[in-house]
Amino acid sequence: MTNPFRIPLNALRAIEIVARRGALAPAAEELGVTPGAVSQHIRRAEERLGLELFERTPQGLVPTEAMAGIAPRLREGFDTLADAMASLQTTMDRVLTLTTGNVFASRWLVWRLGRFATLHADIEVRLVVTGTTLDIPHSDIDCGVRYGLGTWEGLESVRLGGEVYSPVAAPALAAQLEGPQDLAMVPVILDRASMLSWPRWFAAAGLGAPIETTGPQYSDPALAFDAAISGQGVLLAVDAMAEDAVRDGRLVRPFAARVRDGLGYWFVWPAGRRQPRKARQFRDWVLAEMGGTPGHG
Repeated sequence: MTNPFRIPLNALRAIEIVARRGALAPAAEELGVTPGAVSQHIRRAEERLGLELFERTPQGLVPTEAMAGIAPRLREGFDTLADAMASLQTTMDRVLTLTTGNVFASRWLVWRLGRFATLHADIEVRLVVTGTTLDIPHSDIDCGVRYGLGTWEGLESVRLGGEVYSPVAAPALAAQLEGPQDLAMVPVILDRASMLSWPRWFAAAGLGAPIETTGPQYSDPALAFDAAISGQGVLLAVDAMAEDAVRDGRLVRPFAARVRDGLGYWFVWPAGRRQPRKARQFRDWVLAEMGGTPGHG
């Protein structure tokens, strides 16, 4: 396709400013270049067009008749571009793009986003929910919530909470459990995507060695939660993610033992990049909702 711009846009911009202000120096100042660079833009444009755009007079550069005829249209065009960029910036300031995993999104965040919207009606949250670790610094994602130890290459992090985990089960299944050893007699759900450790929990429960367990296996942590709620087995879950289901009686914590081993939920953003206001407000809101205090990884 033929390029409709015989003259580069930066040269057109320089020409429009000179036509409006009548000299090279003001145009150079507005564009952040030297007067010589502005003069070169004009000279090359005139060569390409085969006509003069300005008369060189003792009073400065005066637009020729041809230039005077198009100057208002050039000005109008650049004003339209400026308005478009301002509108785009407003949209960028208003939309927060956040990535997180299935469990945090489905078991905790979506049930509370209405409260965030009430507090910050000017911010629209767009969720990218995935089990894949995305390259946040090289994407259009503003920030994320991740589960782990808080150390990821290219990211800075603030701990949000969720440091404690323990088994949960549907009430009917939990009624069959008198002690940790009874887990050998009931189905235990294996969440293949989970970082939580049954051996560490068995040690916290005072057992000398892990118990051999069997039960359904899932590769999606959110489905593993659904399986536990439906009574398919006992699930090892972060207390904060199971809290709503425990509160309304869909799940029960049958044992007192808990594990705290450094894992937790973290707010993350690209290292070396200042967090925009919308991201800081979301981070502070999650911290308040989770009852956490800031802690850098």
